[in-house]
Amino acid sequence: METTPTLPPHYDASAITEQLFIASRPRVRHVGDIRGLKVDLVLSMIGLSPPPELTRPPFRLVRLPVFDFPLLPIPLAALQAGVSAAVPVLKTGGRVLVYCRAGRHRSVAMVACILIAMGMTADNAMATIVAHRPVADPHASYIESRIRAFEKDWLLKHPDDQKG
Repeated sequence: METTPTLPPHYDASAITEQLFIASRPRVRHVGDIRGLKVDLVLSMIGLSPPPELTRPPFRLVRLPVFDFPLLPIPLAALQAGVSAAVPVLKTGGRVLVYCRAGRHRSVAMVACILIAMGMTADNAMATIVAHRPVADPHASYIESRIRAFEKDWLLKHPDDQKG
């Protein structure tokens, strides 16, 4: 039975599952809140440098800076790199925080892709995210198109993961 972790009172983070969080850009003052979530891996989807504390244990930081702009789609390689980093952590019971500037688009796309790799359909992943983070906008055309492209690519490369 999954239990929702207690979310920090002063940081804009949402628990999508017990182990997977979407958040807005953290500042130094948020590091304690993130530490309280017992996060093992932090995926940054923006180019701005994170607080230095997020680059040291107990955190592992993976930076995947991409643009949030309709004419510059998120590269599938960036989504695949984030999934490759996150899935092993999740499968061993660890926790993953994914953030972008506002926690609405880039981080949402990444978390949807992680959920797809963990066995959800794109539709279920997007619905799950919106149910737990109302500000999330996975249906922005340029975000949803990348989520669906990732799902198609994932299922081609992992035929045993075909959704019934």
